Amino acid sequence: MFTPHLPNGLARAAVRFRPSSFAGTFVALLMAAAIVSACGILLQTGITASVPADRYARAPVLVAADQQARMTSGSGEEAYEATAVLPDTARLPASLVKKAAAAPGAAAAIGDLTFPVHQDRTPLTAHGWGSTAFTGTELVTGDAPGSGEVVIGTGIAGRIGDTVTLDTPAGAREFRVSGTTGTAATLWFADRQADAVSGHPGKVDAIAVLAAPGTTPDTLADEVGRAVGGAHSAKVHTGDDRGGVEDPGLAGAEELLVGLGGSFGGVATMVAVFTAAGTVALSVSQRSREFALLRAIGATPRQLRRTIATESLLVAPLAGALGTLPGIALANWWFGRLKDKGAIPEAVRLDIGPLPLGIAVATTVLTALLAGYLAARRPAKVKPGLALARSAVEGAPFGWIRTPLGILSLVGGGVLAGVAASETGDDAANAALGVVMLFMLAVALLGPLIARVCAGVLGLPLRAAGASGELAAANSRANARRLASAITPIVLAMAFSSTLVFMHTSENRAVEHQRRDGITADHIVSAPAGLASDATGRAAATPGVSTAVGLLRTAVVVPSGSGGDRWLATASAQGVIGSPADLAEVQDLDVRTGTLGALRPGTVAIDTTLANSAKVTTGDRLALRLPDGTKASPKVVAIYGRGLGISLVTLPAADLGGHVTSPYASDVLVRATPEAAGALTALGTVTDHSGYAAAQDQQRELNAWANTTMAAVLGGFAAVAAVNTLVMTVLARRRELTVLRLVGSTRRQVMDMIRWEALLVTGAGIVLGTGIALATLVPMMKGLTGEAPYIPPMLYGSFAAATVLLGLGASTIPARAALR
Repeated sequence: MFTPHLPNGLARAAVRFRPSSFAGTFVALLMAAAIVSACGILLQTGITASVPADRYARAPVLVAADQQARMTSGSGEEAYEATAVLPDTARLPASLVKKAAAAPGAAAAIGDLTFPVHQDRTPLTAHGWGSTAFTGTELVTGDAPGSGEVVIGTGIAGRIGDTVTLDTPAGAREFRVSGTTGTAATLWFADRQADAVSGHPGKVDAIAVLAAPGTTPDTLADEVGRAVGGAHSAKVHTGDDRGGVEDPGLAGAEELLVGLGGSFGGVATMVAVFTAAGTVALSVSQRSREFALLRAIGATPRQLRRTIATESLLVAPLAGALGTLPGIALANWWFGRLKDKGAIPEAVRLDIGPLPLGIAVATTVLTALLAGYLAARRPAKVKPGLALARSAVEGAPFGWIRTPLGILSLVGGGVLAGVAASETGDDAANAALGVVMLFMLAVALLGPLIARVCAGVLGLPLRAAGASGELAAANSRANARRLASAITPIVLAMAFSSTLVFMHTSENRAVEHQRRDGITADHIVSAPAGLASDATGRAAATPGVSTAVGLLRTAVVVPSGSGGDRWLATASAQGVIGSPADLAEVQDLDVRTGTLGALRPGTVAIDTTLANSAKVTTGDRLALRLPDGTKASPKVVAIYGRGLGISLVTLPAADLGGHVTSPYASDVLVRATPEAAGALTALGTVTDHSGYAAAQDQQRELNAWANTTMAAVLGGFAAVAAVNTLVMTVLARRRELTVLRLVGSTRRQVMDMIRWEALLVTGAGIVLGTGIALATLVPMMKGLTGEAPYIPPMLYGSFAAATVLLGLGASTIPARAALR
């Protein structure tokens, strides 16, 4: 009876004398830990992100409205709260200022206002003078502002006593300069004056509460919370939470990081675990003769399982711990690039805590243990007398558990693809995302069976390549499990990379087509900070201009989905300044039902994908949230088809009044003679159709970069895993390659065989990966854009060429070493 002194003695010996087999496992587990830790760090940062208070630093307690739209979805025990970050600032009624001031321990409460003002096309920021009580701003010269007066900061044209014309959200007005401060590009109005010209009278952005002597911030926060009573979704903030009110970009950054770390991280983690588990299983299967010999001399199944578990514990913890280092580096790089692109406030810091690192290591260890245990079942359960004989024979491609689950995944992916093809909008996109996951699961579970089919189909042309091709085809058919372990990561790389990258190229092409056909204006006048409040009227009065329509670009929140599965989606919106008849002269929205001529206050026109997602038709009421979260139910008067390239929601700008921070038109679309373009430059930057489209495309760069980065992370990991698997496979075939040389095969014939096998593996991976990507993209793009996916030939060719070159290199280089 075989009785080893210690199972870990066998494990240490295996690691010591078979380093090539464990090196591949180590690399796979290290890469898995890097992916899991990087995504975990981003997720933790999104949960804990904060920025220190600056403007509100001297106000210990701050009251502000909830900056998220909320909706209860589902019913009963399955009910949950759907949320979405509001596109603009939600505000509080000014009446709450008195309630907060009356709270015990409050020395004063100041309603704070911040709004944009223009002076001769120069954007400025304005506040109420009362906020100087907590900002510490002091006069340099002159007096505090009264009615009809303004205090100006440095760099603003004007001196004390001068009359300046300012374009406020309430219109252009004249003010007398009463004083100056040392604050650059900032104006200060008397509190009542600020309320009147802010564009949203009777509302404040936030309420700053100052503490009476001896009152702590926590005590004051409790008292203020009771005083305002949670009215109008008011929330009380202290500490770093005040910075989130001050910097509205924090909420979007939190949502972005949680989405990257959670949603993408979940997919990436699954891919990493699948791939690492496959590598561990391959490592165990390559040593089947060793385990068979141990069984033949009396080792028990329990001893084999303990040995493999000990091997995993010798390799996995170290691989997991070291893998967190590149994971931290990846998270740092990713986070820094998002900051550079303005998606994350500069003050937010990356939170590298022990929790995501510990989870990465634990995931790595559990993956290695589970994969090793499952791979050890076959050699462990074989009777000792049959162990050596069984080890020399390739196992059946079928499994009692794996094969039924794989078939179910394959069928489920096909059914879900059909569902996605029958849906539109977000429903189609959400269904299509499940298609790629189910098909990938099917490939992983049915790997040996798929590999045998691929070897049979692709092996037919190999027979025409002479002895080397015939040998490669025979080897592939006889070793389906080995072939499957090499094909699976290549399929992963092609499927995920193609889906993410070509989803963006398809959407971009649809946007380009819709924008090209939808904008019929001759000229577009625009300004980054918004045009003057009278820009549309001045443009219409310009000689040579026949039509001018102003557009206020913003976003609204719309409930989407149906039944118990509903969520809140942010949709781009344009507020029309001008008549619907004029809008038809500068935009061709491709109206499908209804008419834009009926567009007036209280009505809305929407894109067909949004209409399908929200389950509304012409004549229905669309329940939406305006940019500041105010609920509205405008009547749908038209449904059009070019919303993706122009705007998903079109409504009168009057309905947005008081619900946006900046009410200035973003663009003015003009039908005019070429000679009129020079005169329009007095209003803003004048571009034609192509220049305007290029400027709009810059807003999509972040999404494009995010998709490309995710594709690079997943595709790069899968590519490394594929190379790692191929190297392990070739190095484990030293005995086979030596026998081929001994029976008379030349070195060139053996190398040709390896190359043909590599081409078979990469070809099968490319075909399967492309098929999965198309099964995902076709219904997704049909639902989102109504067009077929756009796959740039050169880009796809580069993917395929890189895959083939990696496969050839990963196979031929170790083969040359083995033949020495």
